[in-house]
Amino acid sequence: MTADVDAVTAANQELYASFEVADLDRMDAVWDTTDDVQCVHPGWPLLTGRAQVMRSWSVLMANTSYIQFFLTDVNTSVHGDVAIVTCQENILTGIEDPDAGLAGGQTVVTTNVFRRRHDRWRLWMHHASPVIAASGDASE
Repeated sequence: MTADVDAVTAANQELYASFEVADLDRMDAVWDTTDDVQCVHPGWPLLTGRAQVMRSWSVLMANTSYIQFFLTDVNTSVHGDVAIVTCQENILTGIEDPDAGLAGGQTVVTTNVFRRRHDRWRLWMHHASPVIAASGDASE
């Protein structure tokens, strides 16, 4: 079981590493090859299907001059041939469009679901939601 958790954790890290270096081929290798993959980027609608999901990553990479992820609260669980990784993405970025909601820095909570394919873990579903910073006194 530890080997599976380590492999899923490494696959999860590759998702972020491929985005940081804007390598669409590496991103493509992270995702499952089936057409039932799904993705929700912060503030975006649900994207379904491999072509739509990969196109979204291409657009994000083309419009992001710099991005770096610091993952915290990473929790990986494996259930047979399905694995779930939850984490908090602490993002530093330089997106060209400040209205995209991620300019400067942002905190996002994410659920990544992987499935085992031919002894490899592939991303099946990515769902990222922005964390809205509380304003004022926490006791309010």
